[in-house]
Amino acid sequence: MTREMRQQETADDLSVRKTITVNAPQATAFRVFGEDIASWWPLDEYTIGGQPAVTAVLEPRQGGRWYEQSADGTQCDWGRVVTWEPPERLVVTWEISADWAPDSTITSEIDVRFIAEGPTTTRVELEHRNLATFGDRAETMRAIFDSDDGWTGLLARYAARAHV
Repeated sequence: MTREMRQQETADDLSVRKTITVNAPQATAFRVFGEDIASWWPLDEYTIGGQPAVTAVLEPRQGGRWYEQSADGTQCDWGRVVTWEPPERLVVTWEISADWAPDSTITSEIDVRFIAEGPTTTRVELEHRNLATFGDRAETMRAIFDSDDGWTGLLARYAARAHV
């Protein structure tokens, strides 16, 4: 095995993968996750800006911004939209450091796929990958993202909001 293959294997091992089924049509599941993220993201706890956030925005297009905004209009970037393919897939970068500060050198990605399982049921598959970008704190960040306070809890909040 080459060094490059070992590095890729290690990076893949660090990925967090979550699957949840929501009681919503595929288009609704996509819309709530991407365009209505402020309705389920816990802004009272999960913000990084200098002021309390009042909304989170994921601009609905490739190249769009992902950010929080405070009451005074201040914006704090969380990442960028890499892929916007409604109602099937979106990919965003996570540009937040292990110290919970904006950092454009951190380039982990969140890949979310929406698979229709019926007219009112959608399987949502999330992968948070490229966690090696956190360097010596990658394992710690993986554990955080993989916890009840991480993607497990966030997806539960999302599923409750997406439920029709």
